[in-house]
Amino acid sequence: MTPRRHSTPLLRRSSAPEFWRREISVIMTRKTHKTALVIIPPAETRPPIQVIRRVHDHQYRRWIPHITLIYPFRPMAEFPALCETLAAVCTRVAPFEITLEAFRFFEHSHRSCTIWLAPDPPATLLQVQTGLWRLVSDCSEVRDFPNGFTPHLSVGQAPGRSAALPRVKEWQGSWSPLRFKVSEISFLARNDPPDDVFRVKAVISLSG
Repeated sequence: MTPRRHSTPLLRRSSAPEFWRREISVIMTRKTHKTALVIIPPAETRPPIQVIRRVHDHQYRRWIPHITLIYPFRPMAEFPALCETLAAVCTRVAPFEITLEAFRFFEHSHRSCTIWLAPDPPATLLQVQTGLWRLVSDCSEVRDFPNGFTPHLSVGQAPGRSAALPRVKEWQGSWSPLRFKVSEISFLARNDPPDDVFRVKAVISLSG
């Protein structure tokens, strides 16, 4: 899950040359919101995350706890080729540890916030995401923000800042930091409703 994107198109459809419109159309058809490239915390670390998400995250049913690297992503039919392509990045990165300790939130508008856990340290996650994105550079949505890509694990939503602040304070007060090793990148895909739960379809090991 990613914060809502606020942007304006670079080109007006009516003013873009025909060949540009064809090129843009081809690029967009190669991306889909039915797939994602993510990091998934180990099963033993998920219960305290899910306790919060079950009540506060409207995406609880569809998404497993995850840190998004690329979303939207390429169609599932491209996964076999992408596994080989993206392995060039993953084989240069050794498994690394991160800790989920601090709660923060994105403020999308005065009536909408996403609350998330901040992976610490973020440096290797930024390195991995940048390396993967360079190989599928049209899939840039998680980077298209003033501060660029922000590693995060979403745990819920709140109807504005005034609701987000007390939730963050409450959850932080009872939270025990979760530390785990990141050793692989997961390819997720879903079907159309009603079977629209994201499932792991492939993984690439970190082996640097």
